[in-house]
Amino acid sequence: MSRAIVVHQTGGPEVLTLEDRAPGAPGPGQVALRQTAIGLNFIDTYQRSGLYPMQTPFVAGNEGAGVITAIGEGVTGLTVGERVAYQGQIGAYAEERLIAADRVVPIPKGIDDRVAAAIMLKGLTAYYLLFKTWAVARGETILWHAAAGGTGLIATQWAKALGATVIGTAGSAEKVALAKAHGCDHAINYAEEDFAARVREITGGRGVDVVYDGVGKATFDKSLDCLRPRGLMVSFGNASGVVAIPDITVLSRKGSLYITRPTGVHYLATREELLEGAELLFAAVKSGAIKVEIGRTFALNEAADAHRALEGRETTGSVVLLP
Repeated sequence: MSRAIVVHQTGGPEVLTLEDRAPGAPGPGQVALRQTAIGLNFIDTYQRSGLYPMQTPFVAGNEGAGVITAIGEGVTGLTVGERVAYQGQIGAYAEERLIAADRVVPIPKGIDDRVAAAIMLKGLTAYYLLFKTWAVARGETILWHAAAGGTGLIATQWAKALGATVIGTAGSAEKVALAKAHGCDHAINYAEEDFAARVREITGGRGVDVVYDGVGKATFDKSLDCLRPRGLMVSFGNASGVVAIPDITVLSRKGSLYITRPTGVHYLATREELLEGAELLFAAVKSGAIKVEIGRTFALNEAADAHRALEGRETTGSVVLLP
Protein backbone atom coordinates (compact mmCIF):
# COMPACT_ATOMS: atom_id res chain seq x y z
CA MET A 1 0.00 0.00 0.00
CA SER A 2 1.22 3.48 -0.90
CA ARG A 3 0.66 6.76 0.94
CA ALA A 4 -0.67 9.98 -0.56
CA ILE A 5 -1.84 13.44 0.53
CA VAL A 6 -5.56 13.72 -0.26
CA VAL A 7 -7.82 16.80 -0.25
CA HIS A 8 -11.45 15.91 0.54
CA GLN A 9 -12.63 19.50 0.92
CA THR A 10 -10.88 22.76 0.10
CA GLY A 11 -9.53 25.02 2.80
CA GLY A 12 -6.35 25.75 4.73
CA PRO A 13 -3.27 23.52 4.98
CA GLU A 14 -5.07 21.41 7.58
CA VAL A 15 -7.19 19.80 4.84
CA LEU A 16 -4.11 17.97 3.49
CA THR A 17 -4.68 14.42 4.76
CA LEU A 18 -2.17 11.57 4.66
CA GLU A 19 -3.91 8.35 3.56
CA ASP A 20 -3.14 4.88 2.28
CA ARG A 21 -4.01 4.85 -1.41
CA ALA A 22 -3.08 2.07 -3.84
CA PRO A 23 -2.33 3.53 -7.29
CA GLY A 24 -3.25 0.36 -9.21
CA ALA A 25 -1.80 -0.84 -12.51
CA PRO A 26 -1.12 1.50 -15.44
CA GLY A 27 -3.77 1.59 -18.15
CA PRO A 28 -3.24 2.19 -21.86
CA GLY A 29 -0.92 5.15 -22.41
CA GLN A 30 0.13 5.29 -18.75
CA VAL A 31 3.20 4.48 -16.67
CA ALA A 32 3.47 3.75 -12.95
CA LEU A 33 6.03 5.70 -10.95
CA ARG A 34 7.77 5.17 -7.63
CA GLN A 35 8.38 8.77 -6.73
CA THR A 36 11.68 9.95 -5.31
CA ALA A 37 11.03 13.70 -4.97
CA ILE A 38 8.06 16.05 -5.28
CA GLY A 39 8.12 19.77 -6.05
CA LEU A 40 6.01 22.28 -4.11
CA ASN A 41 4.38 25.16 -6.00
CA PHE A 42 1.95 28.00 -5.37
CA ILE A 43 -0.56 26.35 -7.71
CA ASP A 44 -0.76 23.53 -5.14
CA THR A 45 -2.00 26.04 -2.56
CA TYR A 46 -4.47 27.57 -5.03
CA GLN A 47 -5.99 24.15 -5.72
CA ARG A 48 -6.04 23.21 -2.04
CA SER A 49 -7.72 26.48 -1.01
CA GLY A 50 -10.35 26.40 -3.76
CA LEU A 51 -9.03 29.46 -5.61
CA TYR A 52 -8.58 27.11 -8.56
CA PRO A 53 -11.68 24.88 -8.42
CA MET A 54 -11.00 21.14 -8.30
CA GLN A 55 -13.28 18.14 -8.09
CA THR A 56 -12.77 16.53 -4.68
CA PRO A 57 -11.34 14.30 -3.46
CA PHE A 58 -8.00 14.67 -5.22
CA VAL A 59 -4.36 13.90 -4.52
CA ALA A 60 -2.53 17.23 -4.28
CA GLY A 61 0.58 18.33 -6.14
CA ASN A 62 1.64 18.95 -9.72
CA GLU A 63 5.31 18.06 -10.23
CA GLY A 64 7.72 15.32 -9.30
CA ALA A 65 10.42 12.86 -10.26
CA GLY A 66 10.71 9.12 -9.90
CA VAL A 67 11.42 5.74 -11.43
CA ILE A 68 9.11 3.91 -13.84
CA THR A 69 7.94 0.64 -12.26
CA ALA A 70 5.42 -0.52 -14.88
CA ILE A 71 4.30 0.45 -18.39
CA GLY A 72 0.79 0.33 -19.81
CA GLU A 73 -0.35 -0.87 -23.21
CA GLY A 74 0.72 1.21 -26.18
CA VAL A 75 3.53 3.08 -24.45
CA THR A 76 6.75 3.33 -26.45
CA GLY A 77 10.06 5.09 -25.89
CA LEU A 78 10.10 4.54 -22.11
CA THR A 79 11.46 1.62 -20.06
CA VAL A 80 10.97 0.15 -16.59
CA GLY A 81 13.69 1.49 -14.31
CA GLU A 82 14.07 4.77 -16.22
CA ARG A 83 14.20 8.01 -14.24
CA VAL A 84 11.62 10.55 -15.37
CA ALA A 85 10.15 13.87 -14.26
CA TYR A 86 6.94 15.75 -14.97
CA GLN A 87 4.97 18.92 -14.25
CA GLY A 88 1.39 20.07 -14.51
CA GLN A 89 -0.08 16.66 -13.63
CA ILE A 90 -2.25 16.63 -10.50
CA GLY A 91 -1.57 13.81 -8.05
CA ALA A 92 2.10 14.39 -7.21
CA TYR A 93 1.91 14.21 -3.39
CA ALA A 94 2.22 10.44 -3.28
CA GLU A 95 4.78 7.68 -2.85
CA GLU A 96 3.53 6.01 -6.03
CA ARG A 97 1.29 7.20 -8.83
CA LEU A 98 0.02 6.61 -12.36
CA ILE A 99 0.61 9.23 -15.02
CA ALA A 100 0.15 9.74 -18.76
CA ALA A 101 3.32 8.54 -20.46
CA ASP A 102 3.38 11.45 -22.90
CA ARG A 103 3.67 13.94 -20.02
CA VAL A 104 6.88 12.57 -18.49
CA VAL A 105 10.38 13.38 -19.71
CA PRO A 106 13.58 11.38 -19.14
CA ILE A 107 15.97 12.87 -16.58
CA PRO A 108 19.43 13.14 -18.14
CA LYS A 109 22.57 11.90 -16.44
CA GLY A 110 24.06 14.52 -14.20
CA ILE A 111 20.67 15.81 -12.97
CA ASP A 112 19.68 14.66 -9.47
CA ASP A 113 16.07 13.57 -8.86
CA ARG A 114 15.55 16.32 -6.27
CA VAL A 115 16.79 18.93 -8.71
CA ALA A 116 14.53 17.55 -11.45
CA ALA A 117 11.51 17.64 -9.13
CA ALA A 118 12.38 21.17 -8.06
CA ILE A 119 12.67 22.62 -11.56
CA MET A 120 10.10 20.98 -13.80
CA LEU A 121 7.12 23.25 -13.16
CA LYS A 122 9.08 26.32 -12.12
CA GLY A 123 11.78 25.85 -14.77
CA LEU A 124 9.35 25.18 -17.59
CA THR A 125 7.32 28.18 -16.45
CA ALA A 126 10.49 30.25 -16.75
CA TYR A 127 11.10 28.68 -20.16
CA TYR A 128 7.82 29.63 -21.78
CA LEU A 129 7.78 33.06 -20.13
CA LEU A 130 11.31 33.93 -21.31
CA PHE A 131 11.29 32.19 -24.69
CA LYS A 132 7.66 32.19 -25.83
CA THR A 133 5.50 34.76 -23.99
CA TRP A 134 8.19 37.39 -24.53
CA ALA A 135 11.33 36.21 -26.30
CA VAL A 136 13.91 37.97 -24.16
CA ALA A 137 16.72 39.41 -26.28
CA ARG A 138 20.21 40.60 -25.44
CA GLY A 139 20.18 44.22 -24.34
CA GLU A 140 16.59 44.25 -23.07
CA THR A 141 15.69 45.08 -19.47
CA ILE A 142 13.20 43.02 -17.50
CA LEU A 143 11.63 43.24 -14.04
CA TRP A 144 10.96 40.00 -12.15
CA HIS A 145 8.93 40.07 -8.94
CA ALA A 146 9.66 37.56 -6.15
CA ALA A 147 13.13 37.09 -7.57
CA ALA A 148 14.23 34.98 -4.58
CA GLY A 149 11.42 32.45 -5.02
CA GLY A 150 11.70 29.11 -6.75
CA THR A 151 10.66 30.33 -10.19
CA GLY A 152 12.41 33.66 -9.75
CA LEU A 153 15.83 32.21 -9.00
CA ILE A 154 15.69 30.02 -12.09
CA ALA A 155 14.28 32.71 -14.37
CA THR A 156 16.60 35.54 -13.40
CA GLN A 157 19.69 33.41 -13.99
CA TRP A 158 18.33 32.26 -17.33
CA ALA A 159 17.42 35.81 -18.39
CA LYS A 160 20.89 37.00 -17.45
CA ALA A 161 22.40 34.19 -19.56
CA LEU A 162 20.28 35.44 -22.47
CA GLY A 163 21.92 38.84 -22.18
CA ALA A 164 19.17 40.82 -20.45
CA THR A 165 19.60 43.39 -17.72
CA VAL A 166 17.63 41.88 -14.84
CA ILE A 167 15.90 43.85 -12.09
CA GLY A 168 14.38 41.77 -9.30
CA THR A 169 12.24 42.49 -6.26
CA ALA A 170 12.18 40.68 -2.94
CA GLY A 171 10.78 41.28 0.53
CA SER A 172 13.80 41.19 2.83
CA ALA A 173 17.51 41.96 2.91
CA GLU A 174 18.28 38.23 2.91
CA LYS A 175 16.14 37.64 -0.16
CA VAL A 176 17.62 40.66 -1.93
CA ALA A 177 21.11 39.23 -1.38
CA LEU A 178 19.97 35.85 -2.73
CA ALA A 179 18.47 37.50 -5.83
CA LYS A 180 21.70 39.38 -6.50
CA ALA A 181 23.63 36.13 -6.25
CA HIS A 182 21.35 34.51 -8.85
CA GLY A 183 21.36 36.78 -11.87
CA CYS A 184 19.85 40.08 -10.79
CA ASP A 185 21.84 43.14 -11.82
CA HIS A 186 19.66 45.17 -9.45
CA ALA A 187 17.55 43.89 -6.55
CA ILE A 188 14.91 46.04 -4.84
CA ASN A 189 13.56 45.43 -1.34
CA TYR A 190 9.90 46.28 -1.95
CA ALA A 191 9.28 46.32 1.83
CA GLU A 192 11.55 49.36 2.11
CA GLU A 193 11.51 51.03 -1.32
CA ASP A 194 8.96 52.15 -3.90
CA PHE A 195 9.91 49.63 -6.55
CA ALA A 196 8.29 51.58 -9.41
CA ALA A 197 10.25 54.72 -8.57
CA ARG A 198 13.45 52.69 -8.22
CA VAL A 199 12.91 50.99 -11.59
CA ARG A 200 12.48 54.37 -13.27
CA GLU A 201 15.68 55.53 -11.62
CA ILE A 202 17.62 52.43 -12.72
CA THR A 203 16.37 52.73 -16.32
CA GLY A 204 16.92 56.48 -16.58
CA GLY A 205 13.18 57.06 -16.77
CA ARG A 206 12.61 54.74 -19.74
CA GLY A 207 11.05 51.79 -17.96
CA VAL A 208 11.53 48.08 -18.60
CA ASP A 209 10.56 46.11 -21.68
CA VAL A 210 8.62 43.48 -19.76
CA VAL A 211 7.45 42.82 -16.20
CA TYR A 212 7.04 39.23 -14.99
CA ASP A 213 4.69 39.21 -12.01
CA GLY A 214 3.75 36.07 -10.09
CA VAL A 215 2.82 38.02 -6.95
CA GLY A 216 -0.46 39.41 -8.25
CA LYS A 217 -2.70 41.92 -6.54
CA ALA A 218 -0.08 43.57 -4.32
CA THR A 219 2.30 44.47 -7.14
CA PHE A 220 0.14 44.74 -10.25
CA ASP A 221 -0.76 48.45 -10.32
CA LYS A 222 2.76 49.72 -9.69
CA SER A 223 4.16 47.19 -12.15
CA LEU A 224 2.33 49.02 -14.93
CA ASP A 225 4.26 52.14 -13.93
CA CYS A 226 7.54 50.25 -14.50
CA LEU A 227 6.92 49.59 -18.20
CA ARG A 228 8.14 51.55 -21.19
CA PRO A 229 5.50 52.55 -23.77
CA ARG A 230 4.15 49.43 -25.51
CA GLY A 231 5.83 47.21 -22.93
CA LEU A 232 4.36 43.91 -21.82
CA MET A 233 2.90 43.05 -18.42
CA VAL A 234 3.06 39.28 -17.82
CA SER A 235 0.83 38.31 -14.90
CA PHE A 236 1.41 34.63 -14.17
CA GLY A 237 0.53 34.11 -10.50
CA ASN A 238 -1.67 35.18 -7.59
CA ALA A 239 0.49 34.79 -4.47
CA SER A 240 -0.98 37.98 -2.95
CA GLY A 241 -4.44 37.70 -4.48
CA VAL A 242 -6.13 37.71 -7.88
CA VAL A 243 -5.63 40.70 -10.18
CA ALA A 244 -8.63 42.63 -11.51
CA ILE A 245 -8.66 45.42 -14.11
CA PRO A 246 -11.88 47.38 -13.62
CA ASP A 247 -10.84 50.01 -16.19
CA ILE A 248 -8.88 48.66 -19.17
CA THR A 249 -8.15 52.20 -20.40
CA VAL A 250 -5.42 52.31 -17.74
CA LEU A 251 -3.29 50.46 -20.30
CA SER A 252 -3.61 53.28 -22.81
CA ARG A 253 -2.98 55.99 -20.22
CA LYS A 254 0.22 54.32 -19.07
CA GLY A 255 1.72 53.85 -22.52
CA SER A 256 -0.42 51.64 -24.80
CA LEU A 257 0.69 48.66 -22.73
CA TYR A 258 0.12 45.00 -23.46
CA ILE A 259 -0.96 42.48 -20.83
CA THR A 260 -1.15 38.69 -20.85
CA ARG A 261 -2.01 35.93 -18.39
CA PRO A 262 -0.15 32.83 -19.66
CA THR A 263 -0.33 29.26 -18.40
CA GLY A 264 1.66 26.13 -19.13
CA VAL A 265 -1.52 24.31 -20.16
CA HIS A 266 -1.36 26.22 -23.44
CA TYR A 267 2.40 26.72 -23.84
CA LEU A 268 3.28 23.07 -23.13
CA ALA A 269 0.22 21.49 -24.68
CA THR A 270 1.97 19.04 -27.01
CA ARG A 271 4.67 16.51 -26.25
CA GLU A 272 6.94 18.27 -28.72
CA GLU A 273 6.59 21.55 -26.83
CA LEU A 274 7.18 19.78 -23.52
CA LEU A 275 10.33 18.02 -24.75
CA GLU A 276 11.70 21.20 -26.35
CA GLY A 277 11.34 23.12 -23.10
CA ALA A 278 12.72 20.31 -20.94
CA GLU A 279 15.75 19.89 -23.21
CA LEU A 280 16.62 23.59 -22.97
CA LEU A 281 15.99 23.62 -19.21
CA PHE A 282 18.16 20.58 -18.44
CA ALA A 283 20.89 21.91 -20.73
CA ALA A 284 20.91 25.25 -18.90
CA VAL A 285 21.24 23.46 -15.55
CA LYS A 286 24.01 21.15 -16.77
CA SER A 287 25.94 24.08 -18.28
CA GLY A 288 25.82 25.98 -15.01
CA ALA A 289 23.78 28.84 -16.46
CA ILE A 290 21.09 27.92 -13.91
CA LYS A 291 22.17 26.90 -10.42
CA VAL A 292 19.24 25.30 -8.61
CA GLU A 293 18.58 26.48 -5.06
CA ILE A 294 16.61 23.98 -2.95
CA GLY A 295 15.78 26.05 0.09
CA ARG A 296 13.98 23.47 2.24
CA THR A 297 12.85 19.86 2.17
CA PHE A 298 9.91 18.32 4.03
CA ALA A 299 8.76 14.75 4.47
CA LEU A 300 5.58 13.87 2.57
CA ASN A 301 3.63 13.72 5.84
CA GLU A 302 4.72 17.31 6.55
CA ALA A 303 2.96 18.69 3.46
CA ALA A 304 0.72 20.98 5.56
CA ASP A 305 3.77 22.54 7.21
CA ALA A 306 5.34 23.02 3.78
CA HIS A 307 2.22 24.84 2.56
CA ARG A 308 2.24 27.09 5.64
CA ALA A 309 5.89 27.96 5.04
CA LEU A 310 5.30 28.74 1.35
CA GLU A 311 2.20 30.85 1.94
CA GLY A 312 3.89 32.63 4.84
CA ARG A 313 6.74 33.73 2.54
CA GLU A 314 9.14 31.82 4.80
CA THR A 315 10.90 30.01 1.94
CA THR A 316 13.53 30.88 -0.64
CA GLY A 317 14.33 28.89 -3.73
CA SER A 318 12.52 25.63 -4.36
CA VAL A 319 10.81 23.47 -1.74
CA VAL A 320 10.81 19.69 -2.14
CA LEU A 321 8.74 16.97 -0.45
CA LEU A 322 10.44 13.61 0.07
CA PRO A 323 8.21 10.50 -0.07
